[in-house]
Amino acid sequence: MIPVERHRSILALLKEQEVISINELTERLQVSHMTIRRDISKLETDGRVLSVTGGVQLAQTLHDELSHEDKALQNHDEKERISQTAYQLIEDGMMVYLDAGTTTLEIAKLVAENLKITVVTNDFVIANYLISYSNCPVYHTGGKIDRENKSCVGAKAAQTIKEFNIDLAFISTSSWNQRGISTPMEDKVVVKRAICNVSKTSCLVSDSSKYGKIAPFHAVDIEQFDLIITDSQLSQHALDGLTQKGLN
Repeated sequence: MIPVERHRSILALLKEQEVISINELTERLQVSHMTIRRDISKLETDGRVLSVTGGVQLAQTLHDELSHEDKALQNHDEKERISQTAYQLIEDGMMVYLDAGTTTLEIAKLVAENLKITVVTNDFVIANYLISYSNCPVYHTGGKIDRENKSCVGAKAAQTIKEFNIDLAFISTSSWNQRGISTPMEDKVVVKRAICNVSKTSCLVSDSSKYGKIAPFHAVDIEQFDLIITDSQLSQHALDGLTQKGLN
């Protein structure tokens, strides 16, 4: 059986049961553990599956994003720790982009208390917070309003971003894997890509609960990020794959 046939077989089996062990796959497909692990690695890189301890499962498809309020209730401790690490990268005088999101809002709270920087954001909550609690210059991208996430998206927002030279961009996502970040909203794609194109350093900030999920629209290749800040629950397999791609 050639690799593409094995890949189809693995995906077909995963549609029948939620998780399959490595041992079961080697028995069913009559190949070695090493071969199965290579197959799983390829499928995971393509965003089709997610490695778990001793086995594999289908990648979770994200069709809709949670509202800003619902996101704020999830994994708050992890977001705080991620923001504290992110904050260490910021220096006075920088122009910093804070992408729409509740993790980046935590970064904004630290910035407001301690740093003198210029902030660019497409997030209304972040902009309002900095207006109230900081003295730093703040630019909002404007553009098409995404009511659920209290931010702006689309071509108008992306065009505004292109007018800046960003020193450091913190980019959020609700779904990411070895291939990159994706989104259920097509209007977010141009914004994410514009940020990466104008930033000296692009940093993905996302907790591990979002890893292994995939949404309909691919936004940014994982290699376009200079570094990733996440929590310690990311699997060793995922860490190894990202490291092999040259990511910090």
